[in-house]
Amino acid sequence: MTPPAAEAAPPAFDPRDPTFVADPFPAFRALRAHDPVHWCAALRGHVLTRHADVKPLLADPRLSADRITPFAKALGAEQRKGAAALIDLLTRWAVFVDPPDHTRLRRLLNAGFTPRAVDRLAPGVRLVVDRLIDAAMSPGTNGGRMDLIADFAYPLPATVIAILIGAPPRDIGLFKRWSDDMAQFVGSAVTRPKRRETAAAAARDMARYFRDLVAERRARPSDDIIDELIAARGADGRLSEDELVATSVLLLFAGHETTTHLIANGMLALLNHPRELALLRAKPALMPQAIEEMLRYDGPVMALTRVAKEDLAVGGKRVAAGDLVFLMVNAANRDPTAFCDPDAFKVERDAAAHLAFGFGPHYCLGAPLARLETRIAVERLLARLGKIERVGPEPEWQDTLVLRGMKSFPIAFEPGSA
Repeated sequence: MTPPAAEAAPPAFDPRDPTFVADPFPAFRALRAHDPVHWCAALRGHVLTRHADVKPLLADPRLSADRITPFAKALGAEQRKGAAALIDLLTRWAVFVDPPDHTRLRRLLNAGFTPRAVDRLAPGVRLVVDRLIDAAMSPGTNGGRMDLIADFAYPLPATVIAILIGAPPRDIGLFKRWSDDMAQFVGSAVTRPKRRETAAAAARDMARYFRDLVAERRARPSDDIIDELIAARGADGRLSEDELVATSVLLLFAGHETTTHLIANGMLALLNHPRELALLRAKPALMPQAIEEMLRYDGPVMALTRVAKEDLAVGGKRVAAGDLVFLMVNAANRDPTAFCDPDAFKVERDAAAHLAFGFGPHYCLGAPLARLETRIAVERLLARLGKIERVGPEPEWQDTLVLRGMKSFPIAFEPGSA
């Protein structure tokens, strides 16, 4: 990594600061105004915060999505041996692969995540949502309280993706433990010294689980995404056995982790803006716009990380080949040059220009599913619960730089009329 030449002191920025973890947006405002291409010594990379820089670089072929290979090369022999399972798994994830291999992997996955294919899931998603709300409202169980994450925002997408890939929903407890451990590494936790070792253990367990599941599907075919991926192996650009396992793990991890945070962060924004909540209750047709505003205002992915493949200039700064580049999409989504009054949460806003799902070749494949699950989740929560309010202290946020989500979200509620 090559830091830029010395210059005027940039605004204070430390991603390990608990103040930043709790609320990164003041720091993003300062960086956008004073040092939008900021060299961060703690991250050993460049932090970009302007919409006009972040958007084109997300599609720039001079930046690579493969941050796993440089990570592996930087490890010592013993460290690399201990992390072998993790490295082997992640190097085959489509999100860390560049074209043409990325194009091949994405083509094999596209059919299961088109808007039309996802729309067919709506009745099943609604059934899961209502069952979770029923459980929370069951007399004598919670007393009108629940943890919106543990009791709702996590089990909803985890159950849906488990059904989609053909894994038993009863295993979502396992998925939660493995995903939490993986998220500390994939999400670039900044205060977890053992995150690599913990993620490596989770990677071994997940790979073993899905290798067994794939073998079971070969013996007894069903009608899920894993069966489709197995059938696609004979097509042009076929999936290898290791790619099949890694892709299954990616679908499980990515299929629920960010949607959990989207639902929870979105509900937090609504509860913190009671006028907007009242407007949405009064005009439920605004829900699609409200979901886009949730994604813009405090999206579940704070940064997308790239590696420069060659020297390039960005915002008058030099980014050297091999440098890490942190494209801070949540900062870009609050850029006043892209959105009027960006720190205000407005459910009627046209937020279509947000970058929460990325941009370019790596645009999020699961975006239609995330939108569907969040729309049905918020619609049913507002329809079936009357007064909803946060309880307890201020939310405690996960200390990951890439992902943006709370550890828990306790709420109190009264039954509604629906």
